Amino acid sequence: MGESEQIPVINCDRHRSHLPSCANCRAQLERQAAFERQHGSGAYSALLTAQSISRAEHANTGELQPFPIDGLQPAEEIRSSAIISEPRTTDTQPSDAVHESPIPDESMKPLYVDMAAVLSGEVPALILPEVCRRGDGIGLFYRGQYNVVFGDPETGKTLLTDYATVQKLAAGGRVLRLDLDHNGPLPAGSRLITMGAPREVVTDQNRLRYVEPEDVANLLAIIADVADWRPTLVIIDSVGELVPMFGGNSNSADEFTNCHRRVIKPLVRTGACVVAIDHLAKGEASRSYGAGGTIAKKRAVGGVALRVTIDAAFTPGKGGSARLTINKDRHGGLRANCSVGNREPYAGKFILSPDGDSLRGEIRAPDPSVRIEQENSASAADIAAMDALNPPPTSARDARPRLGWNDKRTRTVFKVWVRQKNEKRWPTESAA
Repeated sequence: MGESEQIPVINCDRHRSHLPSCANCRAQLERQAAFERQHGSGAYSALLTAQSISRAEHANTGELQPFPIDGLQPAEEIRSSAIISEPRTTDTQPSDAVHESPIPDESMKPLYVDMAAVLSGEVPALILPEVCRRGDGIGLFYRGQYNVVFGDPETGKTLLTDYATVQKLAAGGRVLRLDLDHNGPLPAGSRLITMGAPREVVTDQNRLRYVEPEDVANLLAIIADVADWRPTLVIIDSVGELVPMFGGNSNSADEFTNCHRRVIKPLVRTGACVVAIDHLAKGEASRSYGAGGTIAKKRAVGGVALRVTIDAAFTPGKGGSARLTINKDRHGGLRANCSVGNREPYAGKFILSPDGDSLRGEIRAPDPSVRIEQENSASAADIAAMDALNPPPTSARDARPRLGWNDKRTRTVFKVWVRQKNEKRWPTESAA
């Protein structure tokens, strides 16, 4: 086959995939069909197999990719279809040919959103989170959105997502866990069973899929594979390992955005509630802002970002607790059901309590009418450092030069330290 007879693509040079409303794309499709008729489907399938063995290596590179004609619908049917069908196997196509798994493609959607269809039913006054419910029935995470939990090491972030997993499995959902930190399937499965998930559910790959991606190709193959499975909850542990896996820097907005486009966004398009675990930065100013890395990480959150702060250290077999505060809530549904008056409202307390050989989880909701002092920046270590000063500090101004902290951190910790001192000195009637 000469150079002039290379396989034509079905998208024009302005679109990365075929767009039925584009006249140039339709012309390219006709050229592809003509090529098929001229050379035969057998020759085409063999070339297609050779060129699409590793979809992950070519995905989203901007290169124009060949597309299998066998599975194409007429343009009129494509416009009215919300699902891209997998190419059919034909007699002339090898049975072991590698096909691209169907991933929702934005280019196949109508140019404009049908607002009449969107607003055809009852329009909610406020969108509420539905996943990982508190004791009052309000969820922490939004379905069909990208959510984040972040905090220092060993504050209960992974345990919180385990609790969300147990809840979702109990409700009949399907959960995908991407363990980029390589914590191991045995500890993960053991925690889920300890929290009450039935063993037969944890071991059923139609209900729970656990994977430790080794590289980018492996990860993108997983993303493509679960497009049809359509998980209801996806846990990414952790997003701090995602960008380096792609050879990028977590402080680069462009490199995080690339990972978000290739991994997180396709998972959200399945309709799943996607929850990523992230870590705090080391700098004091960055810690008060949110998770470490580029500001693009916070912009990408379409649901909620929760700060997790240790309350009582989590111990195997004994449980523990952590405070949850809202760093970002794009829809406002969780914030509307939390304490008032704080920059980062108190969203509840995550508690694991021993129950025989198991651990019983709960998320205790706050009283929305009560203002909770903002303690998310007052770690147990900071409070202990304040308490160790001798003589005891008389004010935040007194403590600041002695601890070498900035003003905001000192005032926050001093306020919590004084309140805890007062509680020990004058306990409430219920605690007496």
